[in-house]
Amino acid sequence: MEIKKTIELLNGTFFDNKLTELYVDLNRIPYEKERYRKAIDSYKTFFGEGEIEIFSAPGRSEIGGNHTDHQHGEVLAASINNDAIAVARKLDEPIVKVMSDGYSGMIIIQLDELAKKTEEEGTTNALIRGVLAKMKMDGHAIGGFQAYVTSEVLIGAGLSSSAAFETLIGTILSYMYNGGEVNPIEIAKIGQYAENVYFGKPCGLMDQMACSVGSLIHIDFADPENPIVEQLKFDLNTYGYSLCITDTKGTHADLTPDYAAIPQEMKKAAECFGKNFLGEVSKEEIINNITQIRDCAGDRAALRALHFVCENERVKEEVDALRKNNFPQFLTKVKESGDSSFKYLQNVYTCHDVQHQNVSIALALSDVMFGEKGVCRVHGGGFAGTIQAFVPNYLVSNYQKEMDKIFGNGSCEVLKIRKYGGIKVL
Repeated sequence: MEIKKTIELLNGTFFDNKLTELYVDLNRIPYEKERYRKAIDSYKTFFGEGEIEIFSAPGRSEIGGNHTDHQHGEVLAASINNDAIAVARKLDEPIVKVMSDGYSGMIIIQLDELAKKTEEEGTTNALIRGVLAKMKMDGHAIGGFQAYVTSEVLIGAGLSSSAAFETLIGTILSYMYNGGEVNPIEIAKIGQYAENVYFGKPCGLMDQMACSVGSLIHIDFADPENPIVEQLKFDLNTYGYSLCITDTKGTHADLTPDYAAIPQEMKKAAECFGKNFLGEVSKEEIINNITQIRDCAGDRAALRALHFVCENERVKEEVDALRKNNFPQFLTKVKESGDSSFKYLQNVYTCHDVQHQNVSIALALSDVMFGEKGVCRVHGGGFAGTIQAFVPNYLVSNYQKEMDKIFGNGSCEVLKIRKYGGIKVL
């Protein structure tokens, strides 16, 4: 669609229903329309007039299963109504050009240069090159395009900004060159490959799956090549609660070794049983052989192994509670998950800098404010970033006010679960 025509339709009501479906909040539509118009204007500044398409990929919120995916465990996660969008156009030449909001330089990737570049590790270039390479490796068509990207999935906020970006690039390639037929699970695996191999971060598959598939999903990673994905119906408003995510403004700088140590130590614990992953070891085996694990892998590995087997069990219990509409039981399990992450998984703060504990402060103050009324837990990878809270609607305004007072204006967001993963919007 031509830029001028797209702007005309955005200015009217033509896209209102679609945007309401996507962002799950009528009050948010004027803001999103202005955001789309600004993105189109920025695209025009860098790439000029012509036909455009617009794509969206959501961030994610992990509900249950903290650090279980990389050990072939189970998770409960949801796509959220904060997303990354791309205004894009297909190119005939074999080149990808991406300009991202907030970055000064344009990323240019030649399609005949898709081998990993070590010097690109940790950069957006690596993610784009990795997605292109894996898409081609898996037998899907790739080709050139130019895109302007802007994102509300904040970097370092625990909502999976990199997974949303990978899903966005994969979705563009799926629609432009594969008729939209690359399924969301494949796109998730492609994104994980880009992040693991090209970007250099040893993440599991949960982030990419939640961003790519959409809705509230229960995933069993027992066979990671063929994960079992189940979408669940879940409306927090029915129970009178909201999902709040607070960015504690802790820095993720120099935390890669902390993140990497979790799967490394869990695998080391599994190796005590001659296994590669803790998903192959039972809870009884862990408990009955805790001394053996301490001897061969260390105490922290033993605690993290214990967290895994109990957390994996908790995910099943959370899903069962939701199926039975037993929301109080669901909240109990969320609280147990948070306690386990703090005490056994130990990913709430880094032991290399105990003087800075943003996440610990946020959790402690949330507990004091809630009493028995709400629950909170560390969100995502941990060590810095965000906490998640299920807050009674009547407390949300006060909770936001208190969190913003501590961590800065806009730190606490109220999010909705959206039913779409990566999608072509128009």
